[in-house]
Amino acid sequence: MGQLNETLSKQKLRGGYYTPQVIADFLCNWSIDAETRSVLESSCGDGSFIESAINRFKKLNIDKDEIQDRITGIELIEEEAKKAEERAKHLGIVSSPIINSDFFHFIKENENKKFDVVIGNPPFIRYQNFPDEHRKIAIEMMQNLGLNPNRLTNIWVPFLVVSASLLNENGKLAMVIPAELFQVKYAAETRIFLSQFFERITIVTFKKLVFERIQQEVVLLLCEKKISHGRGIRVIECESLDELDSIDFVAINGSNVKPVDHSTEKWTKYFLDEDEILLLRRLKEDKRIMACREIFDTEVGLVTGRNEFFMMKEEQVKEWDLEEYTIPVVSKSNQLKGITFSEKDFQENSKAQKAIYLFLPPDKDFDELPDVCQKYIKYGEEKGFHQGYKTRIRKRWYITPSRWVPDAFALRQVGEYPKIILNATGASSTDTIHRVRFKDGVDKRLAAVSFLNSLTLAFSEVTGRSYGGGVMTFEPSETVEIQMPNFDNFSIDFNQIDELIRKREIEKVLDIVDEALLINHHGFSKEEVDRIRVIWKKLSQRRINRKK
Repeated sequence: MGQLNETLSKQKLRGGYYTPQVIADFLCNWSIDAETRSVLESSCGDGSFIESAINRFKKLNIDKDEIQDRITGIELIEEEAKKAEERAKHLGIVSSPIINSDFFHFIKENENKKFDVVIGNPPFIRYQNFPDEHRKIAIEMMQNLGLNPNRLTNIWVPFLVVSASLLNENGKLAMVIPAELFQVKYAAETRIFLSQFFERITIVTFKKLVFERIQQEVVLLLCEKKISHGRGIRVIECESLDELDSIDFVAINGSNVKPVDHSTEKWTKYFLDEDEILLLRRLKEDKRIMACREIFDTEVGLVTGRNEFFMMKEEQVKEWDLEEYTIPVVSKSNQLKGITFSEKDFQENSKAQKAIYLFLPPDKDFDELPDVCQKYIKYGEEKGFHQGYKTRIRKRWYITPSRWVPDAFALRQVGEYPKIILNATGASSTDTIHRVRFKDGVDKRLAAVSFLNSLTLAFSEVTGRSYGGGVMTFEPSETVEIQMPNFDNFSIDFNQIDELIRKREIEKVLDIVDEALLINHHGFSKEEVDRIRVIWKKLSQRRINRKK
């Protein structure tokens, strides 16, 4: 998974955490039937999927000698491959179906080999951390399939795409995949590939996290190349793993399938009903609606390279006598209470001893700096702060670049809902808060208020990214993609909305702004606005519940 720490990534590479057996059983039971002649597990680890596949064939009364000819498991780590082999032997499979090899090398050496079913839980590690010799072949294979991976790509992507390409005409793919598939930009090509390659895609999700110690969401991806009816995509949501056994694919067959949008759009929308998806699509094309990029640009905040040194509390500033050599900075979303950030807000944060002062000496050589600055910089060098990568590559390590003061701030990480906060101070922000610069002629106060409506909040849920833990993240390029209503010739009480936001009364704010902006100003019906509010609540509550 994209945000796994390196320890967990290494554990996965050497087989250190495994797929719950109930998931492996479910995927094999769905994908394998008596007619299945060939099954591939592309990264089998210690063999949980191999065990499930063997047991599935046994239930279908397939002879043991036949079973061993129908299953192929690939595993890069020799120790894990041996575990999987022993697991198969314990189940009566004498001739090992396990091949100790890199998946991509194996496929390159067996170019014409096809399979009825591909199953597995591919490695969830960053692309650049995958061994170079394997990565080069993976890139080449993806390019041959018409895709263009970049360095942000997680290694599960080529595992998934290449695995799909190995299927026979009526093949099935059943894999554990990170929920990143729904929402990250680097998976956009993969979404298009899957939607064009398979006639039906079923995604099983969980309201609770199903991998212990990993605060990230996974989904079960069930893909069918050829079906008789019910083409499209559907999402089945389970409370927990216990509900997997209750899914009756014979009963649901082709039901609840939604038409696939063959675009780079994120798949978060497929958690909605078909009429809700169609409503969002209509709204996106509505001339009353615009993308935020039409009214502002967004950039990341200041990258200090070492907040421990550069970000100072008021008492530290006084202790080092650096009042003349610091600038005010917003560093956390909880420092932005309303939709305006005032001098009063800054002073309250300062009194609370929050680290909101950025050390910023004159941009001069060390010998030309005031004594108090030299003293603090020497302290930083004694601590080794100048040796970090981001400080080391600067001309002067103690000068933080890009110090411009924004018109407003936008939250990078969102709990309940996103907002735009006007900057009524001389403060900038660290890279935990995005900086906003409005375009000429835009009424900033109206923009901040108009952003707070049900339509914009609903679109934010399908624009941002949530990896679990209830938090939604926006890159600057995603913030400007959020849709909002045009607010020309519109008026509303800014101070009233600011006060309500400070009191955390978002529902009251939405009632006021929805009625004034969407219904009265733009002519949306009350029924449409209510449906939009339901969409926001459905998506936001699904996300927020993951932190529980």
